[in-house]
Amino acid sequence: MTINLTTPNDQVESFAALLNETPEGSVDIVGKVIKGSVLAISNDYAIIDVGLKSEGRVPLREFMTAVKETKVKTGDRVEVYVERMEDKDGLIVLSHEKARREASWLELERAHKAAQQVNGVLFGRVKGGFTVDLGGAIAFLPGSQLDIRPIKDISPLMGIEQPFIILKMDRARGNIVVSRRAILEETRTEARSELLSNMEEGKIVDGIVKNITDYGAFIDLGGIDGLLHVTDISWRRISHPSEMLHVGQNIKVQIIRYNKDTHRISLGMKQLENDPWQSIEAKFPLHTKLSGTVTNIADYGAFVELDPGIEGLVHVSEMSWIKKNVHPSKLLSVGQNVEVMVLEVDPSKRRIALGIKQCQDNPWATVAEKYPVGSEFEGEIRNITEFGLFVAVSGDLDGMVHMSDLSWSEPSDEAIKNYKKGEKIKVKVLEVDPDKERISLGVKQLAADPFAEGLSALKLNDIVTCEITSIQEAGIEVKVTEGIDGFIRKTDLSKERTEQRTDRFAVGEKVDAKIINIDRSARRVSLSIKGREIAEEKEAMATYGSADSGASLGDILGAAFDKVKEKTNEEKPEEKKTTKAAAKPKEEKPAKTSKKKASEPNTDGDA
Repeated sequence: MTINLTTPNDQVESFAALLNETPEGSVDIVGKVIKGSVLAISNDYAIIDVGLKSEGRVPLREFMTAVKETKVKTGDRVEVYVERMEDKDGLIVLSHEKARREASWLELERAHKAAQQVNGVLFGRVKGGFTVDLGGAIAFLPGSQLDIRPIKDISPLMGIEQPFIILKMDRARGNIVVSRRAILEETRTEARSELLSNMEEGKIVDGIVKNITDYGAFIDLGGIDGLLHVTDISWRRISHPSEMLHVGQNIKVQIIRYNKDTHRISLGMKQLENDPWQSIEAKFPLHTKLSGTVTNIADYGAFVELDPGIEGLVHVSEMSWIKKNVHPSKLLSVGQNVEVMVLEVDPSKRRIALGIKQCQDNPWATVAEKYPVGSEFEGEIRNITEFGLFVAVSGDLDGMVHMSDLSWSEPSDEAIKNYKKGEKIKVKVLEVDPDKERISLGVKQLAADPFAEGLSALKLNDIVTCEITSIQEAGIEVKVTEGIDGFIRKTDLSKERTEQRTDRFAVGEKVDAKIINIDRSARRVSLSIKGREIAEEKEAMATYGSADSGASLGDILGAAFDKVKEKTNEEKPEEKKTTKAAAKPKEEKPAKTSKKKASEPNTDGDA
């Protein structure tokens, strides 16, 4: 157990001793601005001696301005604000930021009362406007008070010290509202009248770049602004005005247009220089080979600078003899030096057409000699598209096999599935067109056309024996000969309507039909059983008699049937399969007798 032997008198003496150690007047400096010396810079803090028992620490960030520049160093005398006599570590609590703010507020209040300008730095963007550093005090700049006219890009104004007018101050709330527009309007009003009175088109004036946009730059002419469009900055192509101008730059411009009613002024810089397009035809004759630099690439081609301010267009079709349907960026790059040929010059439209492929050997010039029509060769499949195959011919030269030229019998969409990129195939040259830079190739042409060969033995109205390959609702598919397919419509299956049914037939069955149409383009033959029946009926009528002789149609057809049967038995003893339309029941044979009787003279006396 510890016993405290300190008496009450000892406690009083200790407190008195501590009080005596406190610097005289130290309590009175709390909440005030005093000066101190920077003893050291350590761990993002400045150690500051203010003449008291302990030093204070101030974060280095408090010594940074709105443009983020540290200005404090060892030995500097700085103003600090005393917040407390000591913190938990026994150090005095100081703030340089608050000291600056206190000092700044006093100066700003005096300027506000006197309606004087104050200097500040625009350093941040907030809702409805911007923040301005007025030497320690932070002010609010409404967006409407930034400039006389709306500014899309304020980056050139950031971090630059410029004058402002204080519109409102509230120290209790710590609010300051400033205006930049009021300064500009004041200056504008003073110089506007004098400037406008001397304004005329063609006059050369001095100006300062006030603002830069994507489409041009606003030039301060000393009280009124003029627009310098991006196309009037230079004769050469520039993508953005910032390539040649910057805010605050002093330039000479020419007044191109001046509207006295609206006071709108259009300015130009390139007009102060000679037009490089004058006598352009003499400088760049047709078919001359030149060297240039690629300045811009578009979907349709590339722009090449031949001289300062002179550009020509290389259309995508004039870049390569071989590589077609390729984006220009795959062939060229910005800044690349290329050799070009002058193809066309139009001074009125300020256009020069250039070509790159014309400076190279044309592989199409000799392709017709090397690969004549009808020749065959083996090539690698370089690409497969929805409309055919691209096959390597020579070097980077490709020929195309259209999908319709892949197979005589197989459908195109199925035939193309049989090929793979990278494999080699044998092809036949069908057409060579150097002017159109095209080689047409074929695979099916390597063999004879079975359709054409089969047609050599067929003609319209022939009666042929076909094999049924497919039965459909609209008719039946048949194989006429090897390589030739045909179709019999439902209405052509029989002369009798009751017999025009597809279910009467079976796949593999053979039928006799008449050729009624040959479609060479569709490679198809149309046939008719009905037509064959009618033809056979007419032939029987012509051979065995007519209805006028007294014989019935059944008699005539029966006789024709017997004749055909006798002939068949003589040529081929075995039984021959016939169609239902040609076969008739044996009980109709007596019609022969009736035919003889009908031919005898009539003895009844009715004639």
